[in-house]
Amino acid sequence: MNPLTQFKRVLILPILIALMLVTVTRANTVTDWNLIASNAIVVTAGQPPPASALSFAMVQGAVYDAVNAIDRGYRPYLPEPTSNPTDSKEAAAATAAYRVLVGFPDLPGLFPAQQPTLQPIYDTYIAGLPDNPPGSKANGVIIGEATARTMLTNRLNDGRFGPPPTLYPPAPGIWRPTPPNFANDPSPWVGNVRPFLVPSAAMLRTDGPNALTSDAYAEDFNEIKEVGSLTSTTRTPDQTDAAIFWQDHAHALFNRIFRTLAVSQQLDIVDSARLFAMENLAGADASIGCWNDKYYWQFWRAITAIREADTDGNPNTQADPTWLPLFDPSTPVCHPPPLFTPPFPDHPSGHASNTGAFVQTLQNFFGTDKIAVTAFSNKSCTTRSFDRFSDMLSEVIDARVWAGIHFRTADVQGAVLGKKVAHYLEKHYFQPVRRAGPR
Repeated sequence: MNPLTQFKRVLILPILIALMLVTVTRANTVTDWNLIASNAIVVTAGQPPPASALSFAMVQGAVYDAVNAIDRGYRPYLPEPTSNPTDSKEAAAATAAYRVLVGFPDLPGLFPAQQPTLQPIYDTYIAGLPDNPPGSKANGVIIGEATARTMLTNRLNDGRFGPPPTLYPPAPGIWRPTPPNFANDPSPWVGNVRPFLVPSAAMLRTDGPNALTSDAYAEDFNEIKEVGSLTSTTRTPDQTDAAIFWQDHAHALFNRIFRTLAVSQQLDIVDSARLFAMENLAGADASIGCWNDKYYWQFWRAITAIREADTDGNPNTQADPTWLPLFDPSTPVCHPPPLFTPPFPDHPSGHASNTGAFVQTLQNFFGTDKIAVTAFSNKSCTTRSFDRFSDMLSEVIDARVWAGIHFRTADVQGAVLGKKVAHYLEKHYFQPVRRAGPR
């Protein structure tokens, strides 16, 4: 990024965020600072989905612990500081998010370089909070700083930004960079990061891709070759829209959905903090487990498989050396970058892994699947509506095939991986506790 562009971004971002906080229907401090964090993580820092999942988890985990330290209604994620029931939950939540993002003089946050942008937003926000009773706001700030410090300390040396995994030698079925840009994975290290919830990424191992010579592989192959082609005559316009819709940044898109649900379901600050922590911690482990699994299998993408089908040993697959997926730079989108096959192995699907975790956690949190969701995509600039949470997962599984970028098996097994994370979370974390006396 050139210096002028960076200057404009630093100058304009606080204004945009302030306008959004005024014009968007607000729920509470948790949703306010989730929006600010999303802009810091995705827009300004430009983190790709698997890396951003870890950042969202750190922010929302600290926010939850800050609010829960005062409310004490559920088990903490990490050890919590002492508090009084009258301490400001709003000040605690805002401070926890801010400090995880920018850090402390002796403990770097996620994006210390963004402090000049975020500091005035935070100062203005805190100044606008009530201080009732007197001192409650200052106490909330202290609690938020404590939970942020605990989170940042806990995640030191957790494997983020570590060395990439070793790639397997080229062979039929093995992933290699794909046309047109032949790019490499921008965050291949994600699979080696210490999980936030599950004991190890290995426990999320999938069954793996179908054998190249199997009938199941041929079925997946011929489906994506037809419906995922750039020139497909069987893919409908609505399926094309769905494919492009879900290529929006997954974690930014789903956090918008969580903010919408917090408003529509009238969640207070306590329940919002728990929902956002559960969802984003589940998303982080789904990303870690998925990327660990991707580089365990290192399965090739459809564009490679179809162009080199004469090497797969399967009589039911036919090569097409010029085949292109729907996700090609020639396909129109409303915002850059252009569409292309993602630059990492096929199996399992990252989007399906995360959506599986998100949807199962939504079902667990609300105790039902039947809540309607409407969402807008910054990739298609269209809005799609769903009657149930599970409808989103079903469409994501299909959409990655319609896009021409994932074999169906990669989507189905990715969804299972994500659901495993959500089931583990439900069993081991965020349990309600009996209310204690004075503390």
